[in-house]
Amino acid sequence: MPAPGGVVLGGNQLLRAQLATGAACADSMMDLREILLPSAVLVDVKADEKKHLLAELADAAARSTGLRARDLYQALIQRERLGSTGMGRGIAIPHGRLAGLSRTACFFARLDKPVAYDSLDGEPVDLVFLLLAPEDAGADHLKALAKLSRLLRDSRTVEMLRTTRDPATLYAILTEQDAFKKAG
Repeated sequence: MPAPGGVVLGGNQLLRAQLATGAACADSMMDLREILLPSAVLVDVKADEKKHLLAELADAAARSTGLRARDLYQALIQRERLGSTGMGRGIAIPHGRLAGLSRTACFFARLDKPVAYDSLDGEPVDLVFLLLAPEDAGADHLKALAKLSRLLRDSRTVEMLRTTRDPATLYAILTEQDAFKKAG
């Protein structure tokens, strides 16, 4: 995909460019509570490698979305072939668009131990946001990616995600900023 100036980007560079261009105008419109359900917060997920992690996430997403785990897994693997979705600092945002999905859905997983993920910085991943969007989602997909990117820039939030074990508290950490904005 060409970036500003006509430069062709691949993998992580493409994702970062999408996040950067979508973040300014789209972030204020996205509320994580619209796409992340309390039941989609997973704690102490066990995986010994990246593919196993993606399979675990696909299984969890299949139970929630009604889609086949195999189709979800294949979509995630296809996306990873374009370039790793490991953003660095122990965080990954695997994502994909799928036919048959009626709305954008987000899942958060805190791993019991970090796994190698081919991240930008070479560090293993322990915090994972799975983002699934309908095939025709358009800008909603980018809005959700931008929202997650902005949330994860806050080092205090990331540290709380790493140290909290209770799924309800994790959900509150992830969604409280949106609740405060709506109340104010």
